[in-house]
Amino acid sequence: MRFVSLLILACCAIAAAPAPPSKLTGGTGTIYLGSYAKRMVAIDEATEKVTAEIPLKTGLPWGVRLSRDSTRFFVQSADQEHFEVIDVASRQTLDTFTLSEGNMHVRALAFEVEPQHRFMVLVARTVTKLSDRFEIGAPAFIQYDLKEHKVVRTVPWSTDPEPQYYYLALRFSPDGKLLYVFSNEVLILDTANLKQVDSWNLSLPNEPGLGRFNLGSIDETNDEPGFFTGLFAMEDPVAKRRLLIVGRVDLGQKRLDFFPIGPAPERGDVSFALAPDHKHGYVLVEEIRHHELWTIDIAGRKLESQVQFDGRPRMAIRSSSNGKIIYIYEAGNTIDLYDASGFKFLRRITLDADMMYGTFYVVPPRGQSRQPVTPQP
Repeated sequence: MRFVSLLILACCAIAAAPAPPSKLTGGTGTIYLGSYAKRMVAIDEATEKVTAEIPLKTGLPWGVRLSRDSTRFFVQSADQEHFEVIDVASRQTLDTFTLSEGNMHVRALAFEVEPQHRFMVLVARTVTKLSDRFEIGAPAFIQYDLKEHKVVRTVPWSTDPEPQYYYLALRFSPDGKLLYVFSNEVLILDTANLKQVDSWNLSLPNEPGLGRFNLGSIDETNDEPGFFTGLFAMEDPVAKRRLLIVGRVDLGQKRLDFFPIGPAPERGDVSFALAPDHKHGYVLVEEIRHHELWTIDIAGRKLESQVQFDGRPRMAIRSSSNGKIIYIYEAGNTIDLYDASGFKFLRRITLDADMMYGTFYVVPPRGQSRQPVTPQP
């Protein structure tokens, strides 16, 4: 009887014990990234396991763009000449193409596809192999018909300095009628003829000293359609020091709203990620043996906190689909998971091959709409 009584008491104690806390996960979306194994890899956020691998017909991925409706990936190969179109739902290749022909090689510095998936615009150089040398052409805008597989028009790059890799990005307005070119200045082109209709130089009319976008990290997955949120740099006209600015561009109305968050680092790199709720943003500051994570209060238009942490030699940052986890990745085969509340290290996802730069996307579950942003006064 004593044994039975003790057993009953033990069972009751176990039943009364609080349940262990549930595992914090990033949501129910999917992480996609390009792999050195010549494929796109899909990782389920909830289980943190690889659920699919998409072999690439064009080889190593160099750059990946996710369409604004999140239905297609446009993948540029590492030779910078070949492209592949991936359907996100079926995870199958829909098309492959190149603008190169014969001894003429067309290598894209940047590219973007308009919202209806009909045209791609590239900034590219043409390299022609002659009998005794390679003839390198000047950079140009090229509009390419994805359905007919032909070049529609070519317009020379006409501003100084010439564009460079990693310091150039293209974005369309929601109706596809305008193309924004982010480089040493912001050019705005009419897509009907690829002619410049406007520009934002290093000195906007209403805010002298506004600098160019910092393109260390570009991720508008969580942006409201038709907007682009990123980092700017500007010079304080009074103190003559450079400041970091969070800027939000209305691509349809050609408007820019921004606020400063502090002095720009004198060295190292910075990158930015926007949380799904639009209330917080994260700035990753990288210097040799010194790494910080800044949390930005977007609604309050201020720097909320700064946390130092042991980072890795090269890093990039993304927010999970539910905003509860921050992913630190790049330059290797691991993804570090941090609690977005307090930036505490949680665990690590390890892959069987290194990931490529500029190929990491967090795609929300189908049907999850982006919440509208309330304009700030």
